[in-house]
Amino acid sequence: QVQLVESGGGLVQPGGSLRLSCAASGRTFSTYAMGWFRQAPGKEREFVSGITWRGGNTVYANSVKGRFTISRDLANNTVFLQMNSLKPEEPAVYSCAVSRRSLYAYDYWSQGTQVTVSS
Repeated sequence: QVQLVESGGGLVQPGGSLRLSCAASGRTFSTYAMGWFRQAPGKEREFVSGITWRGGNTVYANSVKGRFTISRDLANNTVFLQMNSLKPEEPAVYSCAVSRRSLYAYDYWSQGTQVTVSS
């Protein structure tokens, strides 16, 4: 029903910045919110940030607050994650997601893109 294609992952040095993009297609008219998650090696999946589609309300995990910024492009059904001051302990697979109901519960997921933080 909803397909998600993301881009922007790759290698970045500690303290560097990266911007991820995720475009949704399909039955996107039912979107309530879009968000980002990440999963580091050996750890459980972690919620990073979310944004409501209509109002633009945002939430952030405490671990990224002040460093990451989520935004959206309504016309292109795209969500972005600007990541600044990346830390060496933050390499992970990042996934975007679509929710039809909540900032905290998601229904459709991307494959994920690798972000590697290394000098």
